[in-house]
Amino acid sequence: MSELSRTQSATSRRPDRAALAVAVFLGGLAGLIFWDSSRLSAMANYSKIGPATVPFVIAWCLLGLAIWTAVAAFRSEFPVRERQEIPPVAWIVGGLVLQMLLLRIAGFSIATGLLFAFTAAGFGRRKLWITIPVGIALCLAVWLIFAGLLQLSLPAGPLEHLFF
Repeated sequence: MSELSRTQSATSRRPDRAALAVAVFLGGLAGLIFWDSSRLSAMANYSKIGPATVPFVIAWCLLGLAIWTAVAAFRSEFPVRERQEIPPVAWIVGGLVLQMLLLRIAGFSIATGLLFAFTAAGFGRRKLWITIPVGIALCLAVWLIFAGLLQLSLPAGPLEHLFF
């Protein structure tokens, strides 16, 4: 047996650690939902369906997915994942953090326009002097539709106060 085939057989027997982490997370989430829905009142009318019924069903489904994922991880049934590119993820996560920090201060249009620009940068469009104004304009149009026509409440900043 060659060295390459020994290495491949040794790695093929190892469980997929990322899939096991996902299985543990799903199992923990199922346990949390079981615990939380067990505290709901047992108001059941004639059909024996109460407020805890749907959360219990969701928890059972999550538990089934956790078991299924763990079995697939031990069987090494997951395809080999590509290497994760960190810079695009950092651009998008940075945009989300910036939006959360600026939403109340700068308003919906500016904060979400910056998220748009950072997401575009994450996908390779690094011309921020173009994507920031375009993103703010698009988000202002969305804000005007939601706040003006649909009468929904989105955070307003100085740009939105120019219109209302």
